[in-house]
This record gives sequence, C-alpha cells and structure tokens, in this order.
Amino acid sequence: MLHMMTKDRRPVRTALAALLGTVALLTASCGDDPKPAPTQPTRTSAAAVDPGGGAGSFSIALPGSLAADFATLQQGFRGGVGLAIMPVGGDKMVTFGSWTSGPAWSTIKVPLAIAALRNNASYSATASSAITASDNGAADTLWQSLGSGADAAAAVEGVLREGGDTKTTVPTQRTRADASIYGQAEWTLADQVRFASRLPCIAQSQRVVGLMQQIVPSHRWGLGAFTSAEFKGGWGPDPSGKYLVRQFGLIDSPSGRIAIAFAAQPDSGSFNDGMTMLDKMATLVSGHLDELAGGHCA
Repeated sequence: MLHMMTKDRRPVRTALAALLGTVALLTASCGDDPKPAPTQPTRTSAAAVDPGGGAGSFSIALPGSLAADFATLQQGFRGGVGLAIMPVGGDKMVTFGSWTSGPAWSTIKVPLAIAALRNNASYSATASSAITASDNGAADTLWQSLGSGADAAAAVEGVLREGGDTKTTVPTQRTRADASIYGQAEWTLADQVRFASRLPCIAQSQRVVGLMQQIVPSHRWGLGAFTSAEFKGGWGPDPSGKYLVRQFGLIDSPSGRIAIAFAAQPDSGSFNDGMTMLDKMATLVSGHLDELAGGHCA
C-alpha cells in the first residue's frame, strides 16, 4: 500500500522504489493523457512504467513530483512531447507524454559512429565531426565505410542490439530524397532510452561517448544544460515541413548515471519552438534529480 503524507515523503519514495525496482521515481497514472482531478489543486500525470515490459502501472497523485510537474508543463505546450528515463545498467524505465516514436534523424549517428570506428579506427576525426557538430557529410562517410547499404544497416543494428534495443531496424536504402538513409530509421523513445542505458557499457563505445560530451555550443540546448552531459540531438522536417526535435544521452545524479531520451513536435512546426520545449523539459528534470535512481555499468 502506498502511504500518502504531507511533509515527510520518505515512505512514499520507499513504496515507489519497491514498485519500480531500480527506478525510484515518484510518478503518476497510466495511460497517455494527463487527467487533472476536477476539484483538486494537484494533478496526476501520464506515466507508463517500462512500456511493453510487462511491469504494470499504477496511479498516484503527488504534488511537486516529476510526474505531476510534467503534467503541468505539458498542458502549456502546443504539440506533442515525450520523455523516457532509465538508470544506466538498470532494467526499468518510466515514460511521460503523448509522443512516442519518429525518425531518429541525427541521433542515430551514435550507433553509426561506434560501428564505423570498430570497423576502421582511422575514421576517428570523421566520427568527431559527425557527433560533435552533427556533420551530415561526415556521417555519410562513416555509413559508406561500412560497405553496401545492407552491410551498413546490419552493422548499426548490431550496435543497437548490444545496447538492448531489440526492435529498431535501419533502412538499407534512401526513403526520402531530402534525408539520409540511416536518419529515417524509426526509433521509439522507449527503445532509445534503453539503448542509452547500456551505451557506456558497450564494448568500444567510450570514444563516441566521450565525443557526446564535446557537442558544439550551438547544439547545446536541452540536455546540454546539464554539466558533463553526454548527449546527441537530432532534428528534421516531416514531408509537410514541420520539425521534430529530439535528444538522448546521459546525465549524472546523486546516485549514479541516468539515461534520458525526449522529443518535441510543436504544432507550429518550428525548429526553435521544438528546441524551447526540450529546454523546458530539461529544466524540469534538473529540479527532480533527487527522485531518480541512477546506475552504473555492471
């Protein structure tokens, strides 16, 4: 039974930790849409526990929790947003928001760079440009270094599988004339944060993880606000010209490292609006780090 109290929330944290295992997150209801209580000042946020993982879900309203504050923030957005959180080395995640999946865009350059450097370490400078500055030409060079489209896709998928992502597939040929082959891989937030939670534990990943800490200043929005964050962003328009903006990466908490993936697809279609939405979600998370259990590679 979950114990609700007003000032001392330690029993609440203990109960939730038992429910989430390694993720000690004060969270809220299942489902996709936040439903504020009609006459109460507190809110219950949309949160799903380890979607597809059979972990179950539960409903609880905790004023001031990440879940409740996310619900409040989401109500002020015009567009879809999603957030997924998981401890490094852990096996449970929590997700928030209505946005769940879309093109990877440049975030897929992380497993691509790992695959390319494993294949040929001499591409180190090229990988640096692809990750730190999101250079598309450099990323194309890494892709081509892996052989045919089928070979390159298989190599990138191999890295994803090592990171615990058992579902994401990478295209073998171009699906849009105005976009890269690999950037159009459909990558869910759940699969992306699961990969991020294993990323620093993957063999030969440290060079790329290190580059994720050296993102150029103009791309340091969202997770870039966290000191020592290792992250990669991706963004691009849909066929109608409306932008999706997303990021994933690793941040530090008092109890260890946390994997985060989030995305925004503003109704305006503006890249700047999407970037601002990610900034606000990052600020929200930064105020709730004490609710999140971090982890480490085994």
